[in-house]
Amino acid sequence: MSQTHLSTQKFADFPLKPEVIAALNENGFEFCTPIQALSLPILLKAKDIAGQAQTGTGKTAAFSLPLLSRLNDRQKTPQILVLTPTRELAIQVAEAMQGYGRHMKNSHVLPVYGGQSMGIQLRQLQRSPQVIVGTPGRILDLIRRGKLPLEDLKALVLDEADEMLRMGFIDDVE
Repeated sequence: MSQTHLSTQKFADFPLKPEVIAALNENGFEFCTPIQALSLPILLKAKDIAGQAQTGTGKTAAFSLPLLSRLNDRQKTPQILVLTPTRELAIQVAEAMQGYGRHMKNSHVLPVYGGQSMGIQLRQLQRSPQVIVGTPGRILDLIRRGKLPLEDLKALVLDEADEMLRMGFIDDVE
């Protein structure tokens, strides 16, 4: 695809959930960035992808929009797990995903990370979130405690995987 073609690709051209399109429209997002135009069709088909792009090019939306569009809102177990290297990024990604999915009924995004009370996060897990965004250490802790069911997981995102590896999370990620 040429760069020109990618810059004219509209979100409405993809089979995203109407609720996701509505949230994009409310924020004035009509056209995809190149990373979004390339990744949306692949992720909508539930295929694996590795993407790399400059900061500010919409990488979070590139994976969030198609994954949210594939959520089963009647399923009350985690379907998407996003691993991030830092709590700040976990919060940022969770807020973005909540925004993109704000019109989706019965969907819930939960950020989990160290430095926040485990009790609070355990209570929030009882609200049956479909999307979990967190740091490797806290995610592993929840798995070890048997509090984070992963049997219905449909997608795993390693956001800033290179940074996680640089920070020494390779064993945790594996």
